[in-house]
Amino acid sequence: MKALILAADGFEDLTVFLPWYRLREEGVEVRLAGPMMHALTGLHGYQIEPDIRIHEVNPAEFDALIIPDGPAAERLRLLEEAVDVTRTFVQDGGTRVAAIGHGPQLLISAGVLDGRSVTCDPGIRDDVRAAGAIYRDEGVVRDGNLITVRGRDDLPSFCRLFVAKLAVGV
Repeated sequence: MKALILAADGFEDLTVFLPWYRLREEGVEVRLAGPMMHALTGLHGYQIEPDIRIHEVNPAEFDALIIPDGPAAERLRLLEEAVDVTRTFVQDGGTRVAAIGHGPQLLISAGVLDGRSVTCDPGIRDDVRAAGAIYRDEGVVRDGNLITVRGRDDLPSFCRLFVAKLAVGV
C-alpha cells in the first residue's frame, strides 16, 4: 500500500503530519511530492523534505492521495502538474483521494467536483458550490473514492475513516 501527500510551502502542519504518521502506523508507505526538491515550510515553521517532484509522480504507483490544508493548496492549484496529477487520481476511481480544509481548492482547479458531496474549510464553501459540488457542513464527507475534511479538528475522524477505507480497498 502506497500513499502520496502533495505539499508546498504554507501547508498546515497537522494536516500533513497526523495522516502521514497514522498511515505509517498501518504499514502504508507514504511519499511526499513537492514542486521542487527543497525543504517545504509549514505554517508553524516545521520543515519537510519532498521525496519526489510533482511532475515526476506516476499516479498508477499509488493507492491514495492526500491534499493537506493551508495556503499550500492555493499554491498547488497554480501548478498545472499538481492539477493534472490530482485530476488523474480522482478520475481513476479506484484510488482514494482526501482533501483537508482548503485542499478542495486543488480539486476545483482539477474540475472534479461537479455533483460530488464535499466538505471543506468554511472560507471556501462558496467556491466548492460554484464548482458544482454539494456542500455539507460536516466534519468528514465521503463520496465514492473522495473523502473531504472540514479542518484539523476533524482529523481523528478522518484518519479512522481513511485507514478503514484503505484496508478494505474501497
